[in-house]
Amino acid sequence: MFAEDADVQAVRARMFDPFEYLLLRHRAGRLRTDFKNSLGKVSYHVPCHLRVQNIGLKTRDVLKLVPQTTVDVIERCSGHNGTYAVKQEFRAASVKIGQPVAQRVLAAQADHYASDCPMAGHQIESLLDPPRQPEHPLKLLRYAYGI
Repeated sequence: MFAEDADVQAVRARMFDPFEYLLLRHRAGRLRTDFKNSLGKVSYHVPCHLRVQNIGLKTRDVLKLVPQTTVDVIERCSGHNGTYAVKQEFRAASVKIGQPVAQRVLAAQADHYASDCPMAGHQIESLLDPPRQPEHPLKLLRYAYGI
C-alpha cells in the first residue's frame, strides 16, 4: 500500500515478523544459539497470515536451530479465520476445516504444538481430545534458552 509514499516505505522496510527478524540475526552471526533445553518434537501449524505474507517458514527454521529438536510442519487452515470459528452458524464448517490439522497434531504425538497465530492455536486446542493448550513459538524459544 502507498508505494509512492516514502514515509510509509521507510516504516515498511523496518517491519519484521519476529522469526523473520531472528533468522536475519542468525544469518548475520548475531543470534545466540547456546540453548539450554531441547524442544524434542514440535508440531508447528503455519498460520494463514504467514503464508499470505510469503516470507517462508522462518519460525520452523529458527526452532530447528535448537539441538535435538524436530519440527513437523502443518501447512493447512485451522478453520478459525477471524471470528468464523466462534459464530454458531459457521462452527460446524469451521470444525470440518480444522479437523485434519487436529488429527495431524494428535498423530504426531509431539512434545509441543505451536502456531504463530493464537486464534489458530486455540481452534486446534478445541478440536483435540483431550484438549491440550498450544504454545506460542516465542514461548518455546524462551524455554529453549532456559529463561
